[in-house]
Amino acid sequence: MKSLEIRKLFLDFFRSKDHKIVSSAPIVVQNDPSLMFTNAGMNQFKDIFLGDRKPKEKRITNTQKCLRVSGKHNDLEEVGHDTYHHTMFEMLGSWSFDNYFKKDAINWAWEFLIDVCKLDPTRFYVTIFEGCPISKLERDNESYSIWTSHLPKDRILNGNLNDNFWKMGETGPCGPCSEIHYDNRSLEDRKKINGSTLVNMDHPQVIEIWNLVFMQYVQQKDGKLNDLPSFHVDTGMGLERLAMIVQGVGSNYETDIFTPLINKISSISNLKYGDDIEVDTSMRVISDHIRAISFSIADGQIPSNTKAGYVIRRILRRAVRYGYTFLNIKEPFMYKIVETLVDEMGDHFIELKSQKKLIENIIQKEEESFLNTLSQGLKKIDSILLTSNSTISGKQVFELYDTYGFPLDLTRLILKEKGITFDEDEYYHALNCQKSRSKEDGRTNVDDWTVLYEDKVEEFVGYKTLQTDVKITKYRKAIIKNNIYYHLVFNITPFYAEGGGQIGDTGLIKNSSCSIPIINTIIDNGLIIHVVDSLPKELTSTFQAQVNFEKRLACSRNHSATHLLHSSLQNILGDHVMQKGSFINEKILRFDFSHFSKIDEKDIKNIELEVNQRILDNIELVEHANLPLSKAKDMGAKMLFSEKYEDVVRVIQFSESKELCGGTHVSSTGQIGLFKIISESSISSGVRRIEALTGISTLKYVSERDALLKEVEILVKQKNIVKGIEQLISNNKALEKTFLKINRNRLDNMSRELLSSASKMNNVRYIAEIVELSANDIKNILLGFKKEKEVVAFLATKLDGKPIISVFVSDDLCHKINAVNLINELAVEIDGGGGGQPFFATAGGKKIDGLDYCLQKFKNIIKKSQLD
Repeated sequence: MKSLEIRKLFLDFFRSKDHKIVSSAPIVVQNDPSLMFTNAGMNQFKDIFLGDRKPKEKRITNTQKCLRVSGKHNDLEEVGHDTYHHTMFEMLGSWSFDNYFKKDAINWAWEFLIDVCKLDPTRFYVTIFEGCPISKLERDNESYSIWTSHLPKDRILNGNLNDNFWKMGETGPCGPCSEIHYDNRSLEDRKKINGSTLVNMDHPQVIEIWNLVFMQYVQQKDGKLNDLPSFHVDTGMGLERLAMIVQGVGSNYETDIFTPLINKISSISNLKYGDDIEVDTSMRVISDHIRAISFSIADGQIPSNTKAGYVIRRILRRAVRYGYTFLNIKEPFMYKIVETLVDEMGDHFIELKSQKKLIENIIQKEEESFLNTLSQGLKKIDSILLTSNSTISGKQVFELYDTYGFPLDLTRLILKEKGITFDEDEYYHALNCQKSRSKEDGRTNVDDWTVLYEDKVEEFVGYKTLQTDVKITKYRKAIIKNNIYYHLVFNITPFYAEGGGQIGDTGLIKNSSCSIPIINTIIDNGLIIHVVDSLPKELTSTFQAQVNFEKRLACSRNHSATHLLHSSLQNILGDHVMQKGSFINEKILRFDFSHFSKIDEKDIKNIELEVNQRILDNIELVEHANLPLSKAKDMGAKMLFSEKYEDVVRVIQFSESKELCGGTHVSSTGQIGLFKIISESSISSGVRRIEALTGISTLKYVSERDALLKEVEILVKQKNIVKGIEQLISNNKALEKTFLKINRNRLDNMSRELLSSASKMNNVRYIAEIVELSANDIKNILLGFKKEKEVVAFLATKLDGKPIISVFVSDDLCHKINAVNLINELAVEIDGGGGGQPFFATAGGKKIDGLDYCLQKFKNIIKKSQLD
């Protein structure tokens, strides 16, 4: 049975149990500061579990793209080295929101595995929560009792708080869980060792395949557990592990999910899978990592040097290094595997198919960039290892990261292969020193909510009004970078929360006794949160909420202009253009999009002209509110694969421009005013960025540019500014030539004077002077002595209040005195350091009054040297 059939069987089974099939959330998490990547199927339902959103359906099922490479869910080190861990995997999930509970969840899981998948019931073991007296939690006897109808009691095992009690985090919903394990060993091995002793022991063939989580408690910040008002079920099963079992193989990598990828890697490398352990490990790593990288790029995450982008870059570089070292592939190759991945998974995950070219281009450019430094970095590691036995310093590992772009886990892996360790404390000390510019941790520490009113739905009315009466339903204290703020939730709000690239609204709430500024509006687990720096005295009062009108209007202008820009880019550059990110505030709009070359000035002008023409046409906004997602797709509305959309969506339309969007907009394009592109640049491989202005910001920009041109016109004293500047450039070049000629003559004269006035000691001419010259002029003078014999020279100068010293040694004396050694000895007097070559070296320092000591020290060294 192929994996696509298994996936369909699972979804069809739960559909038969009245579950609604929903789409996978993007693998890259948006609008959740606690997560970079979706690491479990439940992530997209967090706000339901927290009670912040009411579910539209009581029963749901799906297959979710997951990535586990950071935090407590980090399987990166095991990937490829064992047969069942992955960075990216598919989680087959089912959920009940205040509907069925343990009995149905357990019975249906068993029915699917035994009756649908036809698996051997004698190979199963399950675990249930054994209880924890310290936490005052009882054993999960209910689950135990249900399982006894399916399995012998000796195959129902107790699990501890760590393995069988699931928590969302330090606070929030939690509860006991029941894990289903499968013994995939041969009959002979099963007879030798009882499978119950291998459960949760990291045995590659006795593995957990399905986890049934029963959420019935909520953990408070003080550690107390209270019953949830409604109980939920959250189950998750790895498709890759299930496929291994159903297909009767001993490794996830032997399933049809991975074999096409491994065959492609084998073809590229001309190496066979199964002949060599290092080759096999490398092919497994690469086949896993290409999935994680491709899905992440398809969902909008471009490799970069920060946050989620850096994680993707790490994964990619890890794969490239395996190919380079163990498969002897010295050129970009990973991008060639993308086509195979799309062939296998593109029909179910259409984002792969629609963005195949972009994914290939980005991966190829990333490979080219890393390969340029990889060989140098590996040589650096080899040179470090030559002078070490079993350990190296953390500073050296940090240098590999800082200079060659080697992530810590990559260097650790290379060293581990060679049996070498390093001082991790020293590494992190060096890393933290570099990060001193970010002294404070940006994480937010929040208290539990204080509820003032029970309110099931927080209604946003900000599309239609910017002022309304509100009541505070709950609040909490938040500490951000040691500053105290408060989060307020209203029963109704006109404030737009940051999202879709648009910043959050500001404004105020007021009553007869106070006026409290709203300094930001954000969204957290589906809640619209209003950030203030002080609490109102009368928390239960009614307040009038007022949005900052001018700021909202300016943001709306920029957001609507972004839609027009997106449409124009596709019209002029082509359909391959896809949005990759945006930022919209009251001052500027920034739009990131897929495109593989710099946009020429002619196209920039045409794009700008087309957007302005649509503004002049004063196209009215058509808002399609509460539109079924299927109808939005049918009408050709643009949507982002990086976003998770509900079944009912909002479409913003300006003539042929149609986009799914929750942002705020102008009522007609004429309100945007003049649109002006101020920059176009590359931000990563295959992704460009346009920055533009609208409204008052454009008028200010044009006015400032006009004033600047008038100033230039006055300076060049010509109406034709271009001609005047060209004349200035020509005159400047002529003056530069004259200056260089004069300076050369001056240096030649000074060089002759220095040689003629040189002192003699031990049959050697020596020069020791403090001069008023630039460092470059000193270098030119000293290197001009190259043809001389028996000359040693010391010249010093002061530059911006700091000393610079230089030493020259003629070639015939280099075997007796080395310029580098001499400069290092002299640099001590100025609290500096330097380097160079045996015949010429230079150093800079801090202590300017040390120059006289340098001068005398140089003479003493020459006096004592045996140069004759």
